[in-house]
Amino acid sequence: MPADSTADTAHEADAFLAAIAAEKNLAISDSRRLTVSEEIKATGTWTPTFEELEHGARMAWRNNARCISRLFWPSLRVRDRRHLTEPEDIHRELLEHLALATNGGKIQPLITIFAPASRSKPYSRIWNHQLLGYAGYEQPDGTILGDPKNLAFTREAQALGWRGDGTAFDLLPLVIQKSGNPPMLFPPPSAAALEVPLTHPALPWFSDLGLKWYAVPILSDMRLRIGGIDFCAAPFNGWYMGTEIGSRDLGDTARYNMLPAIAASMGLDTSKPSTLWRDRALVELNTAVLHSFELAGARIVDHHRASSEFMEFTAREQKAGRAVSADWSWIVPPMSGSATPVFHTLWKDLSLLPDYLQQPKAWIEF
Repeated sequence: MPADSTADTAHEADAFLAAIAAEKNLAISDSRRLTVSEEIKATGTWTPTFEELEHGARMAWRNNARCISRLFWPSLRVRDRRHLTEPEDIHRELLEHLALATNGGKIQPLITIFAPASRSKPYSRIWNHQLLGYAGYEQPDGTILGDPKNLAFTREAQALGWRGDGTAFDLLPLVIQKSGNPPMLFPPPSAAALEVPLTHPALPWFSDLGLKWYAVPILSDMRLRIGGIDFCAAPFNGWYMGTEIGSRDLGDTARYNMLPAIAASMGLDTSKPSTLWRDRALVELNTAVLHSFELAGARIVDHHRASSEFMEFTAREQKAGRAVSADWSWIVPPMSGSATPVFHTLWKDLSLLPDYLQQPKAWIEF
């Protein structure tokens, strides 16, 4: 529920309009300022035009301190669905978003923006962290089958009546909730999901591990904040950097933890860390991810190229007279960090707006 004062919203809206004017070389007309000001006084909020919404969503990507792929922020395609609040309508649009974003493997940056948070009007939230994700099932011995990251959401989905197949890679259902109403459960978007089976260019046994991952990371539980307005349902995507899958999703001990199994298949000495068995297994896992996505025709970027692109982004921003906000711990890749140029700069998170921000899990607070 929005908690900003009218004065705060008015100040943020005016700053946003001024930023657009400066970047687009436009004059902010007195009539537009007055229209927005009066609307905020009357309702506590305001209604951006499509052009303002579009640029605001792009600015939010440009400002997000955790994203390394911001060089492409001007290419973000914006789908305006602010008139939709019903879960059935939103579900239909999510499937369309997934199809458009996947684009046959030629993944395109995309955002679909639904009705903003409001004190007086209905709006909805998407419970899923990403539109695509794999279930996590706690086993009798306390271990997790599947993705431990999604354990809590899997339990919530099961409480709503969903039952998966009980494999390590069960796509999760979609859960959408309209304010003041119970959540609605929709089937996993399996038909629209491009999943990539993982193989290795030089290790034939790798495919026996049965690993796979989905091609498009569509974040769906963050709020987009533009000019003092919170859009609590605004799923957006770019494309994967390989280490996000290889080093984190499949490699982290708190996730799929595949390094011991890979090291064993490689015949590595795992008796002590100093043999660097984890490092060697990690390289081969990331090699498999990049190789498999290329084989499947699914867009992906390696961490060296992504780091170089980020440095190009910072150079462009500096030329435009804008400060770059960046969280060092997120920008530096989780493999071979010091071998990339982003490692050698002391980035700062400047908390710029517009931005994509965290919000409480919908099943906890909505």
